[in-house]
Amino acid sequence: MKKSRRKFSSAFKATVAIEALKERETLAELSKRFELHPTMISKWKQEFLERSASVFESKSEAESGVDSEKLYAKIGQLEMENDFLKKSFKKTGL
Repeated sequence: MKKSRRKFSSAFKATVAIEALKERETLAELSKRFELHPTMISKWKQEFLERSASVFESKSEAESGVDSEKLYAKIGQLEMENDFLKKSFKKTGL
């Protein structure tokens, strides 16, 4: 009888990798707990460490690009409103 291949979600892989990074349990204990081979846990841990820096880089670039455009647009709008109000107050003498 052919055994079907198990597929793991990225959240599960991250959980296992974080548990391996904590080093509270040995790989053998983790493999029993999660029913995985120790080599698989080591691979996921290494992949997690390699890709962790890219998570923060892409997040900061994406957020800063979108936020800065909105902020500059808002600043421009507020400056125009401020100038309009200044002119209006000068005309009315307030």
